[in-house]
Amino acid sequence: MSPKVKQLILTPSSAFYKVKCTKCGMESIIYSYSTTKVKCEGCGEILAAPTGGKAKIYGEIIKRLD
Repeated sequence: MSPKVKQLILTPSSAFYKVKCTKCGMESIIYSYSTTKVKCEGCGEILAAPTGGKAKIYGEIIKRLD
């Protein structure tokens, strides 16, 4: 009999987030590793900015979309 082999299931560290604008309350979907500034469609407030890796999210994260 061969020894049991454990298999690891990898999950991605990136995700899409539903984010609410703190200024006007409009909701947008943002990628966690966005490479450009993401602005609110309603008021123009910056919701996310790139940092070289994960984006800095300035809005309120409502939920993670899987």
